[in-house]
Amino acid sequence: MDDNSKKSVLSRRTVLSAAAIAPAVVAAAAAGAGTAQAQQFKTADKVAIVTGSSRGIGAATAKRLAADGFKVVVNCWVNHDLATAVVQDIEKAGGQAVWEQADIREPTAVRRLFDVAEREFGGVDVAVANAGVMSLAPFRDMTDEDFDTMVDTNVKGSFNTLREAARRLRDGGRIIATSSSIVQLRSPTYGPYAASKGSMEIYASILAKELAGRKISVNAIAPGLVATSLFLDGKTDEQVAGFAQRTPHGRIGEPEDIAAMVAFLCSPDGWWVNGQTLYANGGVI
Repeated sequence: MDDNSKKSVLSRRTVLSAAAIAPAVVAAAAAGAGTAQAQQFKTADKVAIVTGSSRGIGAATAKRLAADGFKVVVNCWVNHDLATAVVQDIEKAGGQAVWEQADIREPTAVRRLFDVAEREFGGVDVAVANAGVMSLAPFRDMTDEDFDTMVDTNVKGSFNTLREAARRLRDGGRIIATSSSIVQLRSPTYGPYAASKGSMEIYASILAKELAGRKISVNAIAPGLVATSLFLDGKTDEQVAGFAQRTPHGRIGEPEDIAAMVAFLCSPDGWWVNGQTLYANGGVI
């Protein structure tokens, strides 16, 4: 082999070696960046707004985030006494919280929620768009009033919350919208409600892309059958027991089950989940 041929072989070997090393270098750099990003998001001294948090999943979420170190803005529209009780429970446990009355259907009210968080705690790192209403009826029996209320609250109200979060959340934060497993189950009488909750999944997927570069993870969480007044009201014990048998675990969920999933998404370990819908339903069928 002449000198030129040897140089050609060495050159090819050099290129191939570099090509083999490059992915490993990139992967190592990405892993380092991921670890650094996770470490930057410490829950202590972070601030969370949870809409619709005077009871049910929202209240459990507010308490769980406070237990994890977040300062929390509790929100209600009607249940003032319940919101006060949530704040008191958080404070008794050593956390920090305030509550603010705000109708999320009104953009000015949502802006006020963020104003309160900035005034009381210095900013906002997490926004959980949880407030929602549910009316059930076959299409032929659904009233205009019930339909409009669900659209105004679930679709528009959540949009108002997510829009304000997109404008005012600190970089590296989390945004979570509460969907529902009924979007997949599609049971009779749930049509308009399922449609309104399906918008949360679309919101999360698109907003995650729009916030590229700010290290803000945006997701939806879709609870299944959960022991809240929203689900239990109007149902007999026998009906609830029947629903429980639809899950492999043999029970319906508790608000704390969903709060734990929200807490994970808001934790340092949850940042890589982005633009997704987490179906937290115990495997309901």
